[in-house]
Amino acid sequence: MHIKVGTRGSKLALTQTNYVVEALKKAAPETEAEICVIKTSGDIMQDVSLAQIGGQGVFVKEIEEALLAGSIDLAVHSMKDVPGETPEGLTFAALMPREDARDVLVSRGNVKMEFMPKGAKIGTGSLRRAAQIKAMLPDINIFSLRGNIDTRLKKIETENLTGVILAAAGMKRMGYLEKITQYLPIELMLPAVGQGALGLQTRKGDTELAELCGKLNHQQTFAEVSAERSYLRTLGGGCRLPIAAYGLLEGKRLTLEGLIAAPNGSEVIRDKVWGEIGAAEELGKRLADLILEKGGRRLLELMC
Repeated sequence: MHIKVGTRGSKLALTQTNYVVEALKKAAPETEAEICVIKTSGDIMQDVSLAQIGGQGVFVKEIEEALLAGSIDLAVHSMKDVPGETPEGLTFAALMPREDARDVLVSRGNVKMEFMPKGAKIGTGSLRRAAQIKAMLPDINIFSLRGNIDTRLKKIETENLTGVILAAAGMKRMGYLEKITQYLPIELMLPAVGQGALGLQTRKGDTELAELCGKLNHQQTFAEVSAERSYLRTLGGGCRLPIAAYGLLEGKRLTLEGLIAAPNGSEVIRDKVWGEIGAAEELGKRLADLILEKGGRRLLELMC
């Protein structure tokens, strides 16, 4: 089987895609794979914030279009970049084992978050991260940040930042663990939906490729991320409010925690639900309903 694999062109995206290709070849040694780099609007428009150019979807839209058009056979996505709704005709055939879902702080002088001075400048391009930081430490200044991991790390020096917030998964995959100042606990910084997970997206009806990808599927990750994505869809994932969720499967019990927040961190609505592994979709809907009832609906009406 010859497979054209679509991906973004960043160093991290190519590292992740090569990891997937090697796993596919291990599962089916006769497989040949060609990596096709696709520029997304999120990659091209580096000088504007993600919220301004549409938020979720800006790193996957062009790749999904190539998949639907038949230019590629398989797309590799960071699941935190994928909107709640999957386009008609496409499906996720597998999710790879999830890497660490937490966020991390990289700071000047290795200063931890709890010891940040008043007025410290923290870099992030994420509304979710910014809102949770402001909720914890209202005196922190948020510096809007775009670019790949190397670019964001360099801006600690070039923009005189106190620190930047990044995903632990990307730092690990790039071999940058020694640069991390602090892993931010889930209790303080709830991750993005799907953070740390890689998704293998195919066309519906491409059964041979779906079966091959299915050999790589990680059941725990699939259950956790399915619950998170159900939560995102039910809230209406196109809204530019800070939204976060984290699913955790322990034994047969699946716990799902989620939040919605005001962009300035002045209000954070957070709750959790739990149930059986087979109830992932239902858990997402139930949690979204709880969050909406606790004030999330009012925030959505104000901001969306």
